[in-house]
Amino acid sequence: MYLDDTICAPATPPGVSGLAVIRLSGKDAFTIADRCFRGKNTLSGSPSHTIQYGKFYDNLLFLDTVTASVFRAPHSYTGEDTVEFNYHKNIIVSEEIISALLHQGSRFADPGEFTRRAFMNGKMDLTQVEAVADIIHAVSSKGSHLPPVN
Repeated sequence: MYLDDTICAPATPPGVSGLAVIRLSGKDAFTIADRCFRGKNTLSGSPSHTIQYGKFYDNLLFLDTVTASVFRAPHSYTGEDTVEFNYHKNIIVSEEIISALLHQGSRFADPGEFTRRAFMNGKMDLTQVEAVADIIHAVSSKGSHLPPVN
């Protein structure tokens, strides 16, 4: 694991659904995203906490119509520049989007690496990191709610 790498991974679980999310985070997130995203605005030129509508490409191959949520450091989950692509869920499209992001210079995130980066960048303390793990693995309603963050 290298904190200066740009990482990507699905933020939604595998399976059948209408929509899915892939997260891209790190110092080159906007550069990599702009190589794949075509919309009215570039993602690197978009304000933080905005959603852009466009098309996702792997070079010249159109993959899907997407929305891209832009989060600028330090105001993101990881504390890094982050883009989250929302697209129509399909196992093939998911693999193609990940593959395009990898070819453009990101690497696949290790399990828990987004939360690890949030901790390393001072966005969470250890108790909050443990709470994220608890909520992900919760099997009851009571265990599925995070405490408020200051």
